[in-house]
Amino acid sequence: MALRHIGLQDYEEISALVRESAEMHRPWMPGQAITSYEIFESYLTRFEQPINEGFVICLRDTGAIVGRVNVNNIVRGTNQSGTLGYAAYASTTGRGYMTEGLNLVIQFAFGELGLHRLEANIQPANTPSLNLVKRLGFQREGYSANFQFIDGAWRDHERWAITIEQTS
Repeated sequence: MALRHIGLQDYEEISALVRESAEMHRPWMPGQAITSYEIFESYLTRFEQPINEGFVICLRDTGAIVGRVNVNNIVRGTNQSGTLGYAAYASTTGRGYMTEGLNLVIQFAFGELGLHRLEANIQPANTPSLNLVKRLGFQREGYSANFQFIDGAWRDHERWAITIEQTS
């Protein structure tokens, strides 16, 4: 697996992956789906701020995109933390790509970004995502009722986190 920052050059590939994965993502993904170049450009503007980092996970041999990851809401000072957001795609799930890719993001966050803690908020029924963070060593910390507006309703989420000490 390879990890690189997301950019405008990724629009065609990501928009095709988002279209093929629309039904898979609908119950879990917040925000507007990437269905136009304008929406994609708007999505990328968030990464111009130092509080957000955006990545694609790619196959090392072909460069094909197999996942997308954001480190959002980066807090500096005494917190040194960020929140993960990520998306797998219908054609690439079940192969371990997200496990490998998120491991690279965790290394980057705790290394180059200098973070101490990463958090992931996941709906209780999203078993694949819960299993993913468990494989990565995240620990369940709590439950947030009506946490995020997704698919037309406020959704409960479980809060999972990992610190740099848990990766050593």
